Amino acid sequence: MTGSRSNNKLVILAMALGLLMSSLDNTIVASCINKLSEDFNVFDKVSWVFTAYMLAATSTMLVFGKLSDLFGRKMFYLIGIGMFLLGSALCGLAQSADQLIWFRVIQGIGSGALMPISFTIIYTIFKDPKDAAKMSGVFGAIFGLSSVAGPQLGSFIAEHLGWRWNFYINVPIGLASMIVLMFALKETRSDRKPKIDYLGTLFLIITTVSLMLALEWGGKTYAWNSWQEISLFATSLVVGTLFIFVELRAAEPVLPLSIFKNKMVLGTSIICFCQGVIMFSAITYLPSFTVGVLGHSNSNGVLTPMMASLIAGAILFGYLQSKFAFRTLMLFTMLMTIVAASLLSVVSSHASNGYMIALMILLGLGAVGPLMSVAQSAIAANVDPKYMGVSSSIVGFWRNIGGIMGATIMATIVNNNLNQLITEGADKAGIPSDKISTLANPELLMRAGGQLDPQIRSFLQEALGTAINHGFILSICIGGIGLVTAMFVGASRLGSTKKQASAAHI
Repeated sequence: MTGSRSNNKLVILAMALGLLMSSLDNTIVASCINKLSEDFNVFDKVSWVFTAYMLAATSTMLVFGKLSDLFGRKMFYLIGIGMFLLGSALCGLAQSADQLIWFRVIQGIGSGALMPISFTIIYTIFKDPKDAAKMSGVFGAIFGLSSVAGPQLGSFIAEHLGWRWNFYINVPIGLASMIVLMFALKETRSDRKPKIDYLGTLFLIITTVSLMLALEWGGKTYAWNSWQEISLFATSLVVGTLFIFVELRAAEPVLPLSIFKNKMVLGTSIICFCQGVIMFSAITYLPSFTVGVLGHSNSNGVLTPMMASLIAGAILFGYLQSKFAFRTLMLFTMLMTIVAASLLSVVSSHASNGYMIALMILLGLGAVGPLMSVAQSAIAANVDPKYMGVSSSIVGFWRNIGGIMGATIMATIVNNNLNQLITEGADKAGIPSDKISTLANPELLMRAGGQLDPQIRSFLQEALGTAINHGFILSICIGGIGLVTAMFVGASRLGSTKKQASAAHI
């Protein structure tokens, strides 16, 4: 695959459309979930509409990345977008919640190919690493843009056309991306017949799905010490260990463990995990804080500045990569993560709109946005080109794992703290003991806060605000781990030669 044989502008357009489509999908669906629940008259399965998508996307990312290394980027990008379009069309036609969940799995599998292969193609067609880094900043910003536009667009479509069109809308966008890429991207083919690591692929998917299900269900569907949770964690541990043994002996491992001998690759993986914790924790609980604690009618006034600044951070740091070493940029990002998380851990339930907007800008511009482009470039500059596909998948994989783990642990912290605070202050607030478990639900203040007695509502707002404050202490600790990690990733920077990359090995 070479830039001289490809119309780069059209290729970039095609991938931007595909990436926008796949990253937009979760936020668009979130905005119409109430209408979807009413149509199917099912509320207990709603969370699986999100969980199924995330499970399928995360568990297949590394697989698609490796397959694109072996058989070509173009082929598997087209396969991925084809599966995503099929899943989208089927989701629009779904006649039950169960059908919708399974069709979301098909969508998720397709999505697992789009993001990592998009970045891989960028680093392949641009010969100058600085140009590739700038473009990766733009692509990282697309992710933020989808989060800003998704809820508004999804609400508008659901209101005027029906929730099914939130899935149908993917079809023309995806077809445009597919057709453009088919004709614009030229790719050379290898005569060598590669070996597929079937056993490693199976073990990787089982390990990932078991771990993610354990984290998703823990403390909510099942108690952490239940046999279901213990079984899932045990499966993940045992099969994960077998996966490592298989990969060490495979001729073409689905995840070449040797790339983690490079300090930058290993460090960036850990830092992406840390980024996922703070990012998903913020996206999960800032709406609860904004609506339930501050009393706003919706969370757009807080989330929109964060996502807009995330776009700016991704693009800005895409350019700054040509000026500073990756380590410097990562240190700054992790430092801003600690600062932002610290401020979130003490933010008052009476905070002004201006203060919250400033805090969201700090979070998006300094803590979350920069790594959208820096992480991809850091890994791309430190791996053998033959591993470019799977290495690009690592960023999204660890970000998703960190996000699910962070959101789950924070949920446990918030729920336990909220229950404790309500129990301790129930008598003073005039709350009967048999109502404590009902009121100790963060969703209550978001959906029915106006129906509560003013004294009880004020007490619950203070309790929820304090509980969420305590939850962000987790992000402070994770930010500290990221900061220490960033100190030891090495001095690699854009344009590093293979000799420099080799020098970064442990």
